[in-house]
Amino acid sequence: MKTIIITGGGGGVGRATAHAFLSAGWRVGLAGRRAGPLEETAGGNANALVLPCDVADETQVEAAFGKAAGEWGHLDAIFNNAGVSLPGAPVDEISVADWRRLIDINLTGSFICARAAFALMRNQDPQGGRIINNGSVSAHVPRWGSAPYTASKHAITGLTRSLSLDGRPFGIACGQIDIGNALTEMAAKMTQGVPQADGSVAVEPVIDVTHVASSVLHMAGLPLDANVQFMTVMATAMPYIGRG
Repeated sequence: MKTIIITGGGGGVGRATAHAFLSAGWRVGLAGRRAGPLEETAGGNANALVLPCDVADETQVEAAFGKAAGEWGHLDAIFNNAGVSLPGAPVDEISVADWRRLIDINLTGSFICARAAFALMRNQDPQGGRIINNGSVSAHVPRWGSAPYTASKHAITGLTRSLSLDGRPFGIACGQIDIGNALTEMAAKMTQGVPQADGSVAVEPVIDVTHVASSVLHMAGLPLDANVQFMTVMATAMPYIGRG
């Protein structure tokens, strides 16, 4: 049975993706800071393994990933999904503390989890596995007032490319999914109206988060000699192509 660890598994994209993988017969490790939401995602499914941990804490991550490896014997994939955002604001109104917290979760947390997964995949027999990073359309173009989030997602692209190279000798593939306006709690504000680059406020189209989940499942299900390096899944008419 194939295995995957999904970070940020307590809600939103993580929860929807976990349900898709469980329905497809995978064993799914659910990583996140709070056990309660992870248990809700698991819903009593025997193939779900709750792994409470702070992705920005390497000791907690290594313990969680070690528990999964001990239970399963191998790790086929990780979906590096955990992340946070901040309210939009000009850069001089964003505190350094908020910047550091976001970077610690979005970027450093992704590095720590990728590092732990890479070590397991490199040393298991048979060797290899797949790392899928959650980027964003913000990995390509920013929204107004989003310097910390946009910087973190641009950095995720660099992490993805580096992991793709580093993983080649060990059969470890790495790809990135860039998501635009999937309807989760984080994106609900899109349906009410959000600031645009010209200073206006506009309602934006959204898509059902299950489309993201099925896309991640497709990426993870490929044989390791094939890879989706980058995939963008977005609301067709959202202000991304031609944004600004």
